[in-house]
Order: sequence, then C-alpha cells, then structure tokens
Amino acid sequence: MRSRTRPALVALAALLVAAPLLTAPAAAEVPVALREVMFVGNNWAGTVTIVDARTHEVLKTGVDFIPDKEQELADIRTDPEALAFYLAIQQGPGEGHDQYVDDMFSTLDGRYVAVSRPSFADVVWIDVVKAIAGETDVIVHEEQMDGRRTDHMGLSPDGRRLLVSDSTAAQVIEYSMVDEALPSRGRTTLGQRLRTFPTGETPHESNYSADGERIFHASIGKVYTPGDATGVGPVTLGEVADALKGDRWFQIVRNADFSILQRWDMGNELEEAGYEDMSSAVRPMAIAPGERFLYFQVSFFHGLVEYDTQAPDANGTVDYSTGDIPEPRTGAVTRVIELPNRVPDVPREQYVNDSAHHGLSMDEAGTTLCVAGTMSDYVALVDRTTMKPTFFDESTTGHSYGKPYWTTEGLDDTCWISLSEADSVAVLDVKTRKELAYLPVGDHPQRVRYGLVPAASLRAAPVAAPPPAAPAPQAPPSTAGGQLPATGVATGAAAAAALLLGMGLLLRRRRAVPARSTGFSA
Repeated sequence: MRSRTRPALVALAALLVAAPLLTAPAAAEVPVALREVMFVGNNWAGTVTIVDARTHEVLKTGVDFIPDKEQELADIRTDPEALAFYLAIQQGPGEGHDQYVDDMFSTLDGRYVAVSRPSFADVVWIDVVKAIAGETDVIVHEEQMDGRRTDHMGLSPDGRRLLVSDSTAAQVIEYSMVDEALPSRGRTTLGQRLRTFPTGETPHESNYSADGERIFHASIGKVYTPGDATGVGPVTLGEVADALKGDRWFQIVRNADFSILQRWDMGNELEEAGYEDMSSAVRPMAIAPGERFLYFQVSFFHGLVEYDTQAPDANGTVDYSTGDIPEPRTGAVTRVIELPNRVPDVPREQYVNDSAHHGLSMDEAGTTLCVAGTMSDYVALVDRTTMKPTFFDESTTGHSYGKPYWTTEGLDDTCWISLSEADSVAVLDVKTRKELAYLPVGDHPQRVRYGLVPAASLRAAPVAAPPPAAPAPQAPPSTAGGQLPATGVATGAAAAAALLLGMGLLLRRRRAVPARSTGFSA
C-alpha cells in the first residue's frame, strides 16, 4: 500500500479544531499536541503496540482493543450461524487462532482509533487515551458488518471517510470518521455508515487516489478453501480450482458516486500477456506516483506484477466480462518480476491464506518497492527501474524475519514491516538499504499503520514488557453438556463439523450487492 496522507494529517488536525463544520466528537477548544506513531495490530492477541513514528521507540505495548471480548463471545455462542462462521474463521484465515485486531486508523484529532475485528465481524471506534491508560470503557461506537468478517480498511486523504471490507458480503462499506455538518447535505457522526460499493468474492484492500477522487480496490476470492493444487498427477485442475475461488476483481471506483469506472480480471490480463495459470487474486498493491502504474502481488506467486492502466489492451479485443462489466479497452501487464521461492517443496495448501507474498509498498519518490516474502521469510527492497532486490532475513540481519505479512510506507523514507511469526516489526531505510530498528511487539502482528495520538497520553504511560512466549498448546475445554469453548482451537469431530458448516455458509453466501447511498457525498 502507498499513502500520501501523512504529512497532511497533522495540518488537517490543526484545522479541525478551528473549523466549526468539521469537528471530531468532543474536540478540544484549544489545539492538542499530537504525536506521530506507528500502530501495530497484534491480531491474535487483540492488542495494539504503539511506536514513535520517527525515533522507533516502543511507547506502549499490550493496549487492549477487545475489552468487550467476553460479551462478544457470549453473543456468538447463542447464534448458530455466527458460531459456525467464528469457528470457520478461526480454523481457516486465523490458522487456528482468533483474529481480533486486523486494521486500524486514527481520527484527525488523534483521540479515536477505528479498528476492524475479523472474528467479531465489526469495526469499533476506540478512545485511545482511555485505552492507553488501561481503562475498559473505551469503545465509543460499534458497527456490525452485513456479513460475518471484517478485513482491510482504507482512509481517505482528508481523513474524513473510512472504507471497510465486508469479507463475506462482497462489498465495501464507507463510514464517517468525523462529526460533520455539510451545507444542504445533513450531518454525519463518528462511525456513521454512509455508502457501499459491490466487489468480487472476499473484498480485500482499498486505496484512495492522492486527490481522493478514485478508489483502487481488489477482491481475493475464497482463500480459505482447500484444494489449491493445480493438478492431481497428470490431470490438470486449473480451471476447476480457479472457479472454486469465485470472482476476483481489481476495480477502480469513482468516489463521488461509487460507480465502477474500470474492472479487470488480472488472471485473464496475465494470460493475455503470456503468463498462464496465474491467480486472479490481487493481494497487497502499491500505486506509483501519477497513478498510472500499479504493482501488485497475486496468490501463490513469489514476486510481483507491474500493470499499466493506460496502455492499450494486450490483444485489442474484449475477451471477458466481470459481472456485467466488459473488459476495459485499456490496461496491460508490462512486467512480471519473480523473486526467490525458498520453500519450493511446501504444497500450496500450506501457504498462509494462499499468500506466497503478502505485503507491498512504495517510497514517496516511487523509486523503491518494499516486498514481504511471506512464505520465504524475507523482505526485499526492490529498485523499481532495475527490479534488483536487496534482501533482509535472518542470515543478513541476525534475527528472525518469520512470515512478514504487511509493509507500509513509513516516515523519512522508511518501510515498516510486520513479522507475524517473529512477533516483531522491522524498520528499513529505503535509501541506505539498512535496517534501522527491530522491535518485539505482541502475538502475530499483522497490520501496521501510521497514526496520531495526543502526546500527553503517552508521556506518563509505562511501556509494558514484551509479551511472553505463547504457552504450549493445551487440550481444549470439554464440550460435555453442550458447553462450547469460548476460544482456542476446537478439535475432533465437533471442529470438523463446525468448519464444514462454516465453509458451506461461506460458499452459499455470495450475492450481488448494489451500490447503496444515503445521500452523503464522499
């Protein structure tokens, strides 16, 4: 992902205090000093680690973003369908763990953080000052998905709108990040649901254009289904296996009215360029300056793809449709860059959610790509012109780069990387090709985001000790008497039945979702 919103956010936050028509809830009447931070979402722990965005000092660990966990789990256990999805998410995308904190973005005044929580299928707005202080009444607003899981989010350049991927409902939902009075358009409040646009199966990442007028969005299909092998012996299963994954589209959406401007099936685009049997699922993406060229990862591929959105179509014909939208007459694959596959003997079924690589960003100047080699346990800084990589791994740094799962453009020409298996984050200097920091965080760091918090909230905040190593697996609680375990990995026939039920519901739930508007503009 690539974002240019950061330098503007601090200035916008100052403007926020003075502008009567654009005010966050309970905004102070005088400007509040803000601190630029890195938010690290510890997915399996349900906590957030806060790091200074410039000095890379760990300021606070173990900030609880699931204080309502017991109530959420109690509600899930009373709803058979919700329970089936909960267990399916746990056993599938969660790799046997609950997914509590996925993505997060702060409001302009730094007082609230919006957090997507996959296992609870919601997005909540948390009072970050209270959360840092260890209080429990921190959730100020909650919004439930139409479907059964949340995932990636995207923040508009002006910080006013939030996009949330509604994973099992094939749509993206827009929410307000401010209390806002708009002339002749009414009023929005923090967390208010505004509009939706339709996607393919399992909506994934959304990024705004620099001017906020367009949205780049990709859906990744059913990454949780088994049977990822492309063949059984001499029998090729490519088309069958591909069809089971569902619709996987890359689309550009006009923000003004949420209409679809262009939509491609990147598997077909790759085939037109001579690369057969590659997945259509666009994973993390990076958008180059000028927003003509896209760089993206696709499922099962160790490397990345360069795509020119303005080039003539590769063969000059309309070969396919995505839903009811014909293939655009422009857009072509220009380069496919292979990077090392260090796990050639690992079957596809063991790839983490179909991801050979999952994490891609670009520096501000557009000269260097930061690539997470997820299954191969490395990060690469790749020169955009030559595509020459510089690798960071255990052999070059002296510490684990286990399962890097996200990269984002940091401040001062840095790249921030979550190392999910190593329970750490790394900071790389793009220009010098040096590692600047390696920081222990919480259990399974996943998304890493830039954000703002009131500086005073962290001055006296003690830094908790790094979390202890996970205990050895224990037998799950007994299910005798109809009591289901609240968390943990279910086993035996009960787990298998729940997983199959959940997957069946996931497979059946696919539906077309029309764009919906409440009358508010973006």
